[in-house]
Amino acid sequence: MSALTIFTSAAATETVSVPATRVSDDRPIPAVLGADLEVPVKGGRLVPYANLDYAASAPCLEPVSAAVAAALPAYSSVHRGAGYASQLTTARYEQARHTVRAFVGARPDDAVIFTRNTTDATNLLARSLPTGTTVVVFETEHHASLLPWTDVVRLPAPAFPGEAVRAADEALAAIDGPKLLVVTAASNVTGELWPIAALAHIAHRHGARVLVDAAQLVPHRRLNLTALDLDYVVFSGHKLYAPFGTGALIGRADWLTVAEPYLRGGGAVKAVEDEGTDWHDDPEARHEAGTPNVLGAIALAAACDALSATGWDVLVREEERLLTRLRAGLADIEGVHELSLWGPDHARVGIVSFVVDGFTAREVAEALSGEYGIGVRDGKFCAHPFVRHLLGAKDGGCDDVTASAVRASIGIGSTTEHVDRLIGALRDLVTRR
Repeated sequence: MSALTIFTSAAATETVSVPATRVSDDRPIPAVLGADLEVPVKGGRLVPYANLDYAASAPCLEPVSAAVAAALPAYSSVHRGAGYASQLTTARYEQARHTVRAFVGARPDDAVIFTRNTTDATNLLARSLPTGTTVVVFETEHHASLLPWTDVVRLPAPAFPGEAVRAADEALAAIDGPKLLVVTAASNVTGELWPIAALAHIAHRHGARVLVDAAQLVPHRRLNLTALDLDYVVFSGHKLYAPFGTGALIGRADWLTVAEPYLRGGGAVKAVEDEGTDWHDDPEARHEAGTPNVLGAIALAAACDALSATGWDVLVREEERLLTRLRAGLADIEGVHELSLWGPDHARVGIVSFVVDGFTAREVAEALSGEYGIGVRDGKFCAHPFVRHLLGAKDGGCDDVTASAVRASIGIGSTTEHVDRLIGALRDLVTRR
């Protein structure tokens, strides 16, 4: 345990015991809850669960659970009370904001606004754009980045990273007035990394700003908003081993300071008079009306601390070992086809989507779960246009099972046995064709 000094008032401080965020010199990877979960399979047996669905929601890290447990005994409302518990909870909440800011390498004057998730954070920014802003977005984006905009230019899937930069360059050059480029850092379908530094450079050359969806990047790689010269970043706690319903929008404060409050209610106002309302100038207060998800923010910060303390070299090395094993195993099975936008050698995080000849994606996912105790995702992954592009499919409804894929995703807690079990199960399945 380590000691964290919490300032509760001008006159008093309190030393609170919280889970240690520093690790020993061997820098062990933190454990996840549910590693010993057993699930029923065909025949009534119980088998250890192979969770390969991290890209949907990652399990909770033990240090995250411990941080929430430590905060619960003194839990209270924030920013509203003079009582000790309220002051202590407010301090923890604001410390979480500082932790998240440091985790993504944000500038000192960047706003950090807590939201429900990445989708909520993106919609908040969409509501805060200056009048007349045109948004440029690729069809390869998650729906959270694809759908919130009013005036939008949608670009087709680029054949290679350089084409993404060229297409963005041409689109932004043709737009007058305020403009925003929206791009993912790592695809939630293929795991492939996008050239966000080059895209940010192009955006700024045309006087545009850039929003990066980092939901699938931050659980796997270090992100430095300042070094990459990004304007806005959004991500979710539930993909970052903090499944307590909190996300964040981090970035430049000026648009957010003058925008209409995202939610109208208590906490967002300085004063309410008969003749009108005086909203907070501070963007964090302005857009966080109501009682926020305090425990979610504490959990998110604890996850940031745990990953930073472990060290990215350790995490990336283990992930790449498992990802290489998984992709090699899939490539060795006749009839299994990995989906990729930019080819098998392009850098990616621990996400692999694939199809199996002779089976729908749902049939594969159900067999993996019901017979082998393996959890994967099937469908279009909230990226319908992109999945259709990868499969060469024409437009169809969201229930079109022929234009769907299977996604396996790994992270902290994934093991060699999980990967090998998936590969072995798929080998069994293809023999049934």
